[in-house]
Amino acid sequence: MPAGNNGGCVLIKIRQNFPHRRLPDIAAAVRNELNAASLKAGSRVAIGVGSRGISNIAGIARAAVDYFTSNGHRPFIFPAMGSHGAGNAEGQASVLAHYGIDESSMGCPVVSTFDVVSLGRSDAGIEVFAGKDAWESDGVFLINRIKWHTSFAGGIESGVAKMLAIGLGKLESAKTVHGHARRLGMDAAIRSVARHLIATGKIIGGLGILEDAYHDTAAVAALPALSLIEREEQLLKTAKSWMARIPVPAVDLVIVDEIGKNISGTGMDLKIVNRGTAGQVNPWPEAPRVERIFVRDLSGLSYGNAVGIGAADVLHDRLIPKIDVNAGRVNALASGSLGLVKTPLHFASDRECIDVLAATVGKFDREDVTIAWIRNTLDLGTIAITENLTSSVSGTDTEFIGLPFDFEFGANGNLERFK
Repeated sequence: MPAGNNGGCVLIKIRQNFPHRRLPDIAAAVRNELNAASLKAGSRVAIGVGSRGISNIAGIARAAVDYFTSNGHRPFIFPAMGSHGAGNAEGQASVLAHYGIDESSMGCPVVSTFDVVSLGRSDAGIEVFAGKDAWESDGVFLINRIKWHTSFAGGIESGVAKMLAIGLGKLESAKTVHGHARRLGMDAAIRSVARHLIATGKIIGGLGILEDAYHDTAAVAALPALSLIEREEQLLKTAKSWMARIPVPAVDLVIVDEIGKNISGTGMDLKIVNRGTAGQVNPWPEAPRVERIFVRDLSGLSYGNAVGIGAADVLHDRLIPKIDVNAGRVNALASGSLGLVKTPLHFASDRECIDVLAATVGKFDREDVTIAWIRNTLDLGTIAITENLTSSVSGTDTEFIGLPFDFEFGANGNLERFK
């Protein structure tokens, strides 16, 4: 590892110049996409919103509310987030409020309860649940981002169909669908439950959101119920083509400043850092090979849910007191991914964490150890890498910015985030 001042190493920043696809007027785009729903005037419409850190989600939700209100309906918002928010009604309402979604900002009620109704079994034998609050409405409409899922691959991954199958039915659906996915696969389980719900006639449809590599809202698309799954398959292909990655083929150590449920359902996107939910190392052939992962902190917007720490090799001690053990436990039990909440080794300083990991990558000269440093797996526009990685950087439009700088530690052994 090249020596720098104060025992650090020399890094250089890389800027990945992804295409900017930000919508100029998001509310107008939502209005233009939503067609008149086939509901009688005055119908109560349940609008489901999830717990991911979706850009502009409050504005998008408000535009949907305004659309239904202007068409003579009576919308309300409900949390459609499975086991998130500590797996209880108050926690899920709190998550929405922190995203700016409450009664005053939305101009409609926000209803969060945890009662569910059973709607029979799907064609794959999965018991189907829906939140009682939503199911007592005249129609259900869901809003979610469509993207690759961090822990499984399929024609349907993370999006409106998954929210329909898992989020709508609260904790019961989260546990049931994930359980059946162990024998069917997640794609098949989602499709089976989503088709069952659509066949009831209660589902109006949904609004799919696509984000570009900068996490900006790039497109919104109305998904009518009868073509929801097919349309989402098409949109997922587009979202995957916009995916950002760490632009090297292999790296010894990835430093991640923060993880959290607002960043990824698994705390950090496992397809970025190349990990599996059951401890698999480098299971994704299209991702860079990553030997070790160091996680420095937990996002405040994760509300103590530290799912994802189990995919790291080492944590900083600063993360430990921020963990809400119950929130992670609920999430892990519902998803079946128990390994993602296991607590790895942790140390009191960044220096100790990096030293421990650098000594375990099979390289006996520290100058040969390669490092990539990212803020989180949603923010890959600017990253830092050690100089010994510069010759392996790939990408259609990447550039080195600024001068090389020292990987410096303060007196307490901790790093400052690079600018």
